[in-house]
Amino acid sequence: MISSLPIHLLITNASNYIADCMNTPPPNLLAKFPAIVTIPVQWGDQDAYQHVNNTVPLRWFESSRIAYVEKLGATELLSELHLGLIIASISCSYRRQLCYPDQIQVGARVTQLGNSSMTIAHSVYSQSQDAIAVKGEAIMVVFDFDAKRPKRLPATVREAIERIEETTF
Repeated sequence: MISSLPIHLLITNASNYIADCMNTPPPNLLAKFPAIVTIPVQWGDQDAYQHVNNTVPLRWFESSRIAYVEKLGATELLSELHLGLIIASISCSYRRQLCYPDQIQVGARVTQLGNSSMTIAHSVYSQSQDAIAVKGEAIMVVFDFDAKRPKRLPATVREAIERIEETTF
């Protein structure tokens, strides 16, 4: 929607809104997500239809996955074995439009472990709508870049995931 307010008022209103949201804790809708990142919706995230472009949530998912992997300490655990994580598949379900200004929280959690893979669920909570606006899922694979093939999920990584997810897979 195009606002009839002058641009300086839009910017002032957006700045005030974002400042109000900066210290808001994540809602109960993200309670099961051990990794949550808070991101302001940027003006440039919008497309010609003045809502967040469909590619932007995928970057937000990436930020929450990185936070999850860092919380696990998986980068260090895998690099010691000369392994890494790659994306094998990703999906995104858009439930509500997002627009500037808004503050979002993006959660990441592991929902399934395979022999060499993990499924990570993502949810994007919109502060202004007080609702989940986007959901997604990514399948990450443990990969040996030297051998150019998947490798078994190391026990140390599996144990770290089960510890922060407070479950066994």
